[in-house]
Amino acid sequence: MFFIRKLGIDLGTANVLVSVPKKGIVLNEPSVVAVSITQNKILAVGLEAKAMIGRTPENIVAYRPIRDGVIADYRITEALLRYLINKTLGTANIFKPEVIISVPAGITSTEKRSVIEAAYKAGAKSAFVVKEPILAAIGAGIPIYEPVGRMIVDIGGGTTDIAVISLGGVVLSVSAKVAGNKIDQAISDYIKRNFNLAIGDRTAEEIKINIGSAITVSEELTQEIKGRDILTGLPRVQEIRTNEIVKAINSELKEIIKTIKGVLRDTPPELISDIIDGGITMSGGTSLLRNLDEMIFRATGVKVNLADEPLLCVAKGAGIALEHLDIYKKSIVSKR
Repeated sequence: MFFIRKLGIDLGTANVLVSVPKKGIVLNEPSVVAVSITQNKILAVGLEAKAMIGRTPENIVAYRPIRDGVIADYRITEALLRYLINKTLGTANIFKPEVIISVPAGITSTEKRSVIEAAYKAGAKSAFVVKEPILAAIGAGIPIYEPVGRMIVDIGGGTTDIAVISLGGVVLSVSAKVAGNKIDQAISDYIKRNFNLAIGDRTAEEIKINIGSAITVSEELTQEIKGRDILTGLPRVQEIRTNEIVKAINSELKEIIKTIKGVLRDTPPELISDIIDGGITMSGGTSLLRNLDEMIFRATGVKVNLADEPLLCVAKGAGIALEHLDIYKKSIVSKR
């Protein structure tokens, strides 16, 4: 029988992914927990809880316990980690696992400690936290131990983590609290402002995925959206086009570009020449936004490579790091 002793967890604002060495990604669920306020009890986690968003009665609240990449609610995060560990291990597993958890590049030592504490309380034997860009780089197949400067831009749900890595360490890193969720919010606000239509978070995310683009396009896609007319309070259907979404999300994307430029400006000259040669690697779910790579290239003049399966890079990196702990020990931030 195969007993699992090691787990890699990508604790994202939008999704949580679990990887197991030699098995790959075994779990991918939304980071949502549904709580009954009256009973002070957790009712559902993951997919089941996400289905409740915007549809729950007053006494049930669907929380995202990770906000902007850090723990916003400790108790609920612990419940989320326990659910992930138990679901992955199954009841037959007799070992407490070693766990690697990804954290944003700009995390404080207090926030790091709370992630580690939550992992121990959720049933881990030992817990390590690793900066997200390091794991994203490993998962994207970048040989991080070479004496060469590599730049990774990991755009998730809550944060954009940008790092320059060389010789297994982070030379420079910045974490900006603008990513997928802020882009969804911008779409929602634009539709409310321009069409007097109120839509939910899930609809905004669908619009971004289905027809969104970072730069204007000559052949636009269209989508029908259903929402509530703000003036009449009645349901209404509205058609929206790609270039309207480009307008809606422009200032959020400019913020990401500004952060990337800031990191490039502060990078030592020797490493900059490596980055020009190797390009910028992009990972994270939001990096899949149409033409975002082109927008970054136009703004920086540096070619952009989208990692294979960008959404899975951090979780894959955690699995690889666990498999080769002896090699990656130097890049691991801390145990308890």
